[in-house]
Amino acid sequence: MNKAFPLRLQSMHHIHLMGIGGAGMSGLALLLKDMGFAVSGCDMVHTSYAEKVVQHKIELVLGHHQDHLERFSPDLLVYTSAISEEHPEIRAARERGIPVARRAEVLSDLFNRRRGIGVAGTHGKTTTSSMIALIAENAGISPTVALGGELCDIGCNAKLGSGETMVAELDESDGSFELFSPEIAVVTNIDWDHVDHYPTYESVGDAFHRFALGKKPAGSLVLCAEDAGTRRLAERLHEDGLASETLYTYGWGTSWTWGATDVTPLPGGGIRCLVHFRGTPLGTLSLRVSGEHNVLNALAACAACSIVGIPFEVSCRALSTFKGAKRRLQRVGAAEGVEVYDDYGHHPREIHATLRALRGAFPHRRLLVLFQPHRFTRTAAMFREFATVLTGADRVLLLPVYGADETPIPGVGSHLIAEAFPKEGPTRLDLCGSFSEAVEVVLRERRDQDVVLTVGAGNVCLLGERILDSLKRESSLAHAVAVGA
Repeated sequence: MNKAFPLRLQSMHHIHLMGIGGAGMSGLALLLKDMGFAVSGCDMVHTSYAEKVVQHKIELVLGHHQDHLERFSPDLLVYTSAISEEHPEIRAARERGIPVARRAEVLSDLFNRRRGIGVAGTHGKTTTSSMIALIAENAGISPTVALGGELCDIGCNAKLGSGETMVAELDESDGSFELFSPEIAVVTNIDWDHVDHYPTYESVGDAFHRFALGKKPAGSLVLCAEDAGTRRLAERLHEDGLASETLYTYGWGTSWTWGATDVTPLPGGGIRCLVHFRGTPLGTLSLRVSGEHNVLNALAACAACSIVGIPFEVSCRALSTFKGAKRRLQRVGAAEGVEVYDDYGHHPREIHATLRALRGAFPHRRLLVLFQPHRFTRTAAMFREFATVLTGADRVLLLPVYGADETPIPGVGSHLIAEAFPKEGPTRLDLCGSFSEAVEVVLRERRDQDVVLTVGAGNVCLLGERILDSLKRESSLAHAVAVGA
């Protein structure tokens, strides 16, 4: 993907965003508003992210229509990649001579003018960029932040800082991360995903290779040594003649630039490890978030922040308070002896990591998983892998596919995962046709000390509160009956 031409944002007054209710677009809207621009937006639904922008006095209208151009008279129209370039509102803007840009073009224009720390990778980039942002904030360098999810510690997904550093989560789903030129580029892993954009695993690797080559000339790369895709990337960069002193690695043991040993899950949640730098122990890192994958994310954050000049001790203190990003193995609550968690995982590798994290935190408790597959293309490509990783739960309730912006594919649905699921084994899987049916099954089958996980990138996140409310109502009713008796 070619680099975008520089936008003349300084000459603009009003910016209108199509798809402002999304995680990335809402964050960009907040940044632009804080920079002094007049901002408006539209979306098809009123999401929690849309509510955030409304709270910041940004006018939002439901639906997309070319009449918005007359209503707001924008100097720039920004749209999310989920909206077709042929949409009537976009076509009308071009016909009127109003500049049109994708979100990544605007965000990269802001990012590339700063000391940018860009976090890319198929998995873990939201948490890793959130960790870096928290460390930088605690170090007093006041970073500008743009994340793809809400950081629980600051209560939002974007903020304008007063310092020269910008921390951004970079999305590879449509190739737009190639527009960014970081001073520090972090790649957490490389997996085949977003199969509508990348036809093969090799095409994903090629995109990350171009992204790495696009860093600033004197910039640094931070790569996970535990991932086959990033190891191959390191090999290709070595063949390109990349100076070894600009490459930092992280992983298990002491062979990498940053390493972790003595990794110990903590009962009830959290994980602890001993951190090493070039083989020398630096100290113990204790995380409130669970999972070995979060140890790797923390190592990446320590590496990136060290390059900026932040001591490990500062990073360690900040990470010990890290509450996580919204919908990243987030505790929803508990009722009647049942713990409920929610996670955004929508790729087999992500779900596997989440299940391992919960097993580490609750080794002797039954795990019930409510999984909502995300996108028909991903389900068609990976249904066998989903079936395999879901055997890591004790009980699985499989919900209908959340299509997002995709048109249904004939013959593709959650039943493919069910049909590929092992018929022998301790894990039982059932298809549920609706949220209500899934809640009823949980209420009927739940046991004391169960752990319930809702997982998927769609609206399955709504189920956790419904389950907790139902458990509480059930308990209140039982108590009322007992008192009446």
